[in-house]
Formats: sequence, structure tokens, C-alpha cells
Amino acid sequence: MSTDHAPVPRVANRYGAPKPPRAASGPRRWLIWAVLAVAVVATGIFSLFAGTPEVSSKDVGFRIDGPAMARVDYEVTKDPEATAQCAVQVLNESYAVVGWTVVAIPPAGAETDGDGRTTSHSTMVRTESEGVTGGVNACWLVD
Repeated sequence: MSTDHAPVPRVANRYGAPKPPRAASGPRRWLIWAVLAVAVVATGIFSLFAGTPEVSSKDVGFRIDGPAMARVDYEVTKDPEATAQCAVQVLNESYAVVGWTVVAIPPAGAETDGDGRTTSHSTMVRTESEGVTGGVNACWLVD
């Protein structure tokens, strides 16, 4: 019994061998480098102008004085001659705001750190129910 089998073509013979990946060459390579350089420079310029906020705050502590009052301690960093306002809030265990007040931060006085940019503050906040935490929500400069 004789069987004639046709030869099984290899995949490479049927479809061709895969071509090796080509590295970017000539003008295309320079274009890629130029785009990359522009992106790095643009990122640096953006970071320079948007990197440092004009005013910032840092929560230091809080004390809950019962269901109607809380004290929030915080620091504000800004230009010593500038006036800022900060929104101070007290939250309950469900993270709902139960007390809120806006406080004016005047130009720096004697209570500043070494360079006069950071001042310490303590604010009493009335609450509608007992809170579990307090802090600064946001600060901004006043014109």
C-alpha cells in the first residue's frame, strides 16, 4: 500500500519569514528626539510657574469640645505681607461637614517662623452636631 503524501509547507514558506523590526532612521529619528526635547522643556517651564502655590496650609491638630464646639490648630505659609483667608471645617464620622468658618490670616506678625512665611493659628468652630475631626479645607490670597 503506497501513500503519496504531499510535502507539508512550512509557515515561513507559505507566508514569508517575519521581517526584523527596523529602528527609526535618519530624519525620523531626529524628529522623535526633537519632539521629546520640546516635551521636556515644556514640562520644566510648566513646573517652574505652577510648582509653588502662593498660599498653603498644614493641619497641626484639633480638639472636640462637645457637640457644639471644636478647636482646629493649623499653620499657614504665604508671603509675609499678604492677607489670606482659610476655610476651616469640622467633620463627623460620616465625613459630613458639621461646622465651617472662614478665617482671615493677616500679614505676618511676631508668631512667624524664621523667614516670616509660616504662621500658627487656632480657630474655634461652632458645630451643629459633634464632630470627630477638624482641619483646613482651603486657603486663598485676598486682593
